[in-house]
Amino acid sequence: MTAISAPTNPLHNLLSRVTGDAKHAPSAHSTLDVLWVLYDRVLRISPETADEPDRDRFLLSKGHGPAAYYAVLAAKGFIPEEWLDDLGGWDSPLGHHPDRVLIPGVEAGTGSLGHGLGLAVGTALGLRAQGFDRTRTFVLVGDAELDEGSNHEAIAYAAAAGLALTAVVIDNQSSTHGWPGGIETRFPGWSADVVDGRDHDAIERALREPGRPHLVVARVEPKRG
Repeated sequence: MTAISAPTNPLHNLLSRVTGDAKHAPSAHSTLDVLWVLYDRVLRISPETADEPDRDRFLLSKGHGPAAYYAVLAAKGFIPEEWLDDLGGWDSPLGHHPDRVLIPGVEAGTGSLGHGLGLAVGTALGLRAQGFDRTRTFVLVGDAELDEGSNHEAIAYAAAAGLALTAVVIDNQSSTHGWPGGIETRFPGWSADVVDGRDHDAIERALREPGRPHLVVARVEPKRG
C-alpha cells in the first residue's frame, strides 16, 4: 500500500504550486491518489499518444477542483510544470475548470456537476461504434455529484448497453443525505469494487477490472467544512 501524503513527494510538491483556489483544496487532495494511479499504471495514454484514436479516455467529471489533475498532467509530461504557477491567470491555459481546447490530454471541459458521467457514456458508446474494442473509458465523479439526476439516467443506460466504462466515485461523505446501503447499491447492473482511496495497489486492481460497466468507490477521509 502506498499513498501520496508526504510533503517531500514530488507530486505533492507539484500540487503545492497550484494556488489561488483554496476553497477547492479538499476536492484536489481527495482525488490525487486515484488520478496518479490512473495515469501512472492504468491508462493507455501518454503525451506522445494523446491524439491516437484508440487511446483510453479519461474524463474528470469532478472538474471544479482540478488542481490535482493539473499536477498529475505535469508530472506525466502532458503540460509544462511552469503552467502550475499561474492557475487562473488572464493568459494561463489552466482555468478553474479544465479546458479541452487549451490543455493537452484533457478530453472534455467539465466542472458543471452532473455532466461528466453522461459524457463518458456517450464517449464509450461512440468508441464501440467505431470498433475500438480495446479502448476503455474512465470517469471520476464525486459522491455529492451523484445527487444530480442526470447521473442516474447515465447509470441505467450504461448498464443496459453493457458499455466498457469505469466510473470512479470519490467518497468523502460530502453528499447532502449520504448513501444508505452504500454508493454501490445505486449502480444496478454494474460490477463494483469498494477500496481505500489512498491504497494504490487496491485502486489499481479495481481499475483493471474489465467489467462492462464497472464501478470503483474510492473511500477517503471525510470532507471538512
